[in-house]
Amino acid sequence: LKMKTFLVVAFFALISLQSTEAKNFALLVAGSNNYYNYRHQADICHAYHVVRSHGISEENIVTMMYDDIAHNSQNPHPGNVINHVNGPNLYPGVKIDYREADVNPDIFLAVLRGDKEAVRKLTNGNSTKVIESGPDDHVFVNFADHGGPGLIAFPYDELYADQLIKTLKKMSEEKKFKKLVLYIEACESGSMFDKLLPNNVNIFATTAANPSESSYACYWDEDRQTYLGDWYSVRWMEDSDTETLSKESLSSQFKLVKGEVNTSHVQEYGDLSIGKMEVGEFQGNEKSDLKHAATSYVDPSLDAVPAGEVQMKTLQFKLQAATTPSERREISSQISALLQHNQNVDKLFQDVASWLQTEKELSMKLRKGDNVVSFVPELSFPDLLMDVGPITNFECYRSAVNVLKKHCTNDFNLSQDYHALRQLRVLANLCHGDQFDQDHITTAVYAATLKQNPLCH
Repeated sequence: LKMKTFLVVAFFALISLQSTEAKNFALLVAGSNNYYNYRHQADICHAYHVVRSHGISEENIVTMMYDDIAHNSQNPHPGNVINHVNGPNLYPGVKIDYREADVNPDIFLAVLRGDKEAVRKLTNGNSTKVIESGPDDHVFVNFADHGGPGLIAFPYDELYADQLIKTLKKMSEEKKFKKLVLYIEACESGSMFDKLLPNNVNIFATTAANPSESSYACYWDEDRQTYLGDWYSVRWMEDSDTETLSKESLSSQFKLVKGEVNTSHVQEYGDLSIGKMEVGEFQGNEKSDLKHAATSYVDPSLDAVPAGEVQMKTLQFKLQAATTPSERREISSQISALLQHNQNVDKLFQDVASWLQTEKELSMKLRKGDNVVSFVPELSFPDLLMDVGPITNFECYRSAVNVLKKHCTNDFNLSQDYHALRQLRVLANLCHGDQFDQDHITTAVYAATLKQNPLCH
């Protein structure tokens, strides 16, 4: 009888242990579209094979990708996506759960927090796949796209740092994970966490850049005429391809990437003690079969370029490779159009500053008379592009950006316009200070959109 009792207790103890065994989940997101952004989807295809080959099950991986690269008319190898020059095709085997318009901030946050009902509504009933993690589980999030001050971009919208942090804190409170790790590839990606992510919510994040600088693309491919990867991303993945992840810590991988990526300042945030944990506890602990890994590597620094210059560099390389006068004329026209577009973007933000400067002078005149106008400090546009620290007034910032997006829609998609994303620092800094209230700033943005700018109205 004692033996039977022991066996019954042991059986139920085993069942209980299995039911609470920690699981791994991964959320992989390429936030861009268009062929010149090839590298972001290539990064995420590679990341998918990293976590699959190391043992994370397909049902525990959610992948969001616009999916307009593999069969793009500009891709000379249909159905083929690579992340390294002469590398293996990474597109086969990648299970994409959310495509095209479903790659957006609302669905991303709902998937991350495990809200099936919200996802069902947002996708019109087409999907309910989410991260179904619990208090014993580890979650790995990898995002690759453009970014700006306090935001990361999706194909047609943006996710602000305060929205992400709010979701992460709530997930921590609701015990949706034991530990969570984020790897973010985007310009100014440090601004998503700097002074915003607490160190007591069991989250560790690393970013490709600090809060005020560009991340870098790499691996120019003459055949495909595009950059194949991003330096931060390819370095951590090429490391994970070949390392035994049960023997490498997150901190070790971070230090390796930080040491090799010398064009931007790779950062870490949150609970840094998580860095002592094994990479395999988040990316999977099984030994990779290396089928998706490149067989030879080149130094990414040889052709690394700031993400904001990728579109122009691509056109310049295409111009060099053009073989006919008509091709050269067409590409030269595209270069001229891009330069003009960037000038229009600059003027738009300069007009915001100019309007506020005029308002400031008028206000001083009304209060103190004409003789004090010369003492009104000038709003310097270059100064407004400087990083003055973490964004503190997201409500003001978001409102100003929304006015801009509402009235500037002529060949202008903010979320995929790196030059404009960079200039958002102007609005972030205006909202950061105490010289102007939110109404004045949003009015200034609206006034700037009325000044015969080709991007607006």
